[in-house]
Amino acid sequence: MELPKFLLGDNTDFPDDIFIIHLDYPRFIINLKDDEVEFLEEAEDLDEAELNAEMEGLIEKANDFYDREINRYEE
Repeated sequence: MELPKFLLGDNTDFPDDIFIIHLDYPRFIINLKDDEVEFLEEAEDLDEAELNAEMEGLIEKANDFYDREINRYEE
């Protein structure tokens, strides 16, 4: 099975929160309510500078994914 890189999620226990789940390495969840990032695994092969640079790009891609999904939903 091929999985998408990003999933959009919500939870009834957190009605005001929207989550983006990144399924590729490094796996993480972004809460769009407060932009908090929770890693599901440690990025062991990246130093802090590399991880910060990669995360900037991944967060930008996550935001683009969210915008595309919302636009598709509204159509």
